Amino acid sequence: MLNEQTAIYRILDANLDRAREGLRTIEEWYRFGLDNQSMANSCKQMRQELARCHKQEYKMARDTTNDVGTQLTHPQEETRENLTGVLQANLSRVQEALRVLEEYAKLSDSQFAQTMKQMRYQVYTLESELLNKSPKPLLSECSLYLVTSGVENLVEVVESALKGGLKLVQYRSKNDDDRVRFQQAQALKDLCDRYNALFLVNDRVDIALAVDADGVHLGQTDLPVTFARQILGKDKIIGQSTTSPEEMAKSLATDIDYIGVGPVHETPTKAGKKASGLEYVRYAVENATVPWFAIGGIDGSNVEDVVKAGAKGVAVVRAIMIADNPQTETENILRKLDRNG
Repeated sequence: MLNEQTAIYRILDANLDRAREGLRTIEEWYRFGLDNQSMANSCKQMRQELARCHKQEYKMARDTTNDVGTQLTHPQEETRENLTGVLQANLSRVQEALRVLEEYAKLSDSQFAQTMKQMRYQVYTLESELLNKSPKPLLSECSLYLVTSGVENLVEVVESALKGGLKLVQYRSKNDDDRVRFQQAQALKDLCDRYNALFLVNDRVDIALAVDADGVHLGQTDLPVTFARQILGKDKIIGQSTTSPEEMAKSLATDIDYIGVGPVHETPTKAGKKASGLEYVRYAVENATVPWFAIGGIDGSNVEDVVKAGAKGVAVVRAIMIADNPQTETENILRKLDRNG
């Protein structure tokens, strides 16, 4: 029987090879099939990063002759019906390999694990663009959700948070000038695309459509979910705020993709709204059937209490939007979410 360390090295070696091989298959289609130099180069950069992570000790642990997995196969692996099947199979192969790498790397190299996690997000975005698929799978991977507020340096603050690892942004503005709203939404959408992050628009389905946002977030008194879905289509993300078990049940009875749960604490963002407290968070743990984010007065000082109550994801506003260093604060909250999640 192999010792534990050798077994882990073999797992890392096999999955580094698997991820690189899958990426090369995707890269070749971008290069020769689509003549897309930019995306081919993106795949190449990821392959090179994986090569840098492939330590010699991982390779030395390889034992192909005695690997019981070499004899395992499945009929679906022997044929591909079409080009889409080839691309989908290899994208899935890369995603699965990166997840394995992330989990086993956590045992000894947190930086390696984080690199694999960020690369997995890139591949989800790659899949969405290449196969024109829904951005919804990435939603379940997001633990931190930033809702913007009206600060002067809006784009700079959001970019700083994205540099800190943020993967989900909602543009929320009470500005009456629709031209300004559109310009800000477009700037943030372009920014989120560069950082492989999801971008949603609060309330305004029309603006979400105009900038090709990944979806919208609706309040209980906004446009009904049914009509928003008819306008946006089945692949876009639609989320909705809930403040009570009754509102949660109402939202869950619609074609919703996620819900907000709160406000956990009283907050100026929702002036006059009574806090629902951690009890509602605990209720969501037992009753929510879609991804959900606790929201309301959450910051780096109390996020661990919310996570201990059962939340896997949290949404914040002021904690990042008015932070002295949004990148550092984002990293701080994500670290606490990862540690307690």
